[in-house]
Amino acid sequence: MSFRRGKHLPRGGPDGGDGGQGGSVFFESSSHLYDLNHLLYTPHLLAKKGGAGQKNKKQGKNGEDLVVKVPVGTLFIDITEGRIIHDFQIAGERILVVRGGKGGRGNVRFATSTRQTPRYAEKGEPGEERWLILELRLIADVGIVGLPNAGKSTLISRLTSATPQIADYPFTTRHPILGVAELPDFRQLIVVDIPALIKSSHEGAGLGDRFLRHLERTKIILFLLDLSRDRLRDDLETLMGELRGFNPVLLQKRCLVVGSKLDLIPSRNHLQGFTHYLKGEGVEFITVAARSGEGLRQLVERLARYSEPSQKEREALSVKNEDG
Repeated sequence: MSFRRGKHLPRGGPDGGDGGQGGSVFFESSSHLYDLNHLLYTPHLLAKKGGAGQKNKKQGKNGEDLVVKVPVGTLFIDITEGRIIHDFQIAGERILVVRGGKGGRGNVRFATSTRQTPRYAEKGEPGEERWLILELRLIADVGIVGLPNAGKSTLISRLTSATPQIADYPFTTRHPILGVAELPDFRQLIVVDIPALIKSSHEGAGLGDRFLRHLERTKIILFLLDLSRDRLRDDLETLMGELRGFNPVLLQKRCLVVGSKLDLIPSRNHLQGFTHYLKGEGVEFITVAARSGEGLRQLVERLARYSEPSQKEREALSVKNEDG
């Protein structure tokens, strides 16, 4: 609320300007981020307030918007409604989460022929509030699953540039690890190694349900089995059972079974029966020795072939391009 005052205007009319618009909060996906750690200690995200109206009918400054960067693969779940409001799948997307409040009107807006000196102004509207859960699901081409001490960390370190902790005891990997594998045709494959699964992982044992969700975005699931255990069929059924219990759709993805620690077994004769069994199930089986490098080239070539779009995916992409 303001009135003009001057040497020859001891009682000038109203000249209070409007308040500025409050800033809004946006989220934007970025290909340069891989986790949500930068938001760990900032649970409250606030855009700037709008500035107050000024005399001489000057409008207050609009509040600055807040743009929060998040990794591709981030889900936004509205706590109140309990539903997913957005799912970032490509970089560069931006969504409006909450709008800033509208600025209040200054007293000059309320002047009329019968009310020439209004001594009040309008308060600005409060901005929107929203409580969200941000959940990151990694987007990768290949997801490696295996039982404890199956050699997953060693394998991903040899296939990609990732440098996970490697030791000869179980549960070395405690969080998903991403790596990039270079293919012969200059393509790249993003590989994710999730922590080891145990019985009832899909029910939350060993935090397995927190890690299994990362497989929902992968194109290929690589089942890694320890050849030195000599329980290949049982181990594979355990892994498949956990995936089936978490989300049966996971087993509809392209699957590849890989036997690790080939250099630690004295004889390979017992592998013939397991290979024959998988062939009957329509699943390919490759054996590798990650430490010595045996079989790794064959594995990379197989992953390159598996990662190529299927005929159905090519047709869907062709239709999408024709539709613009």
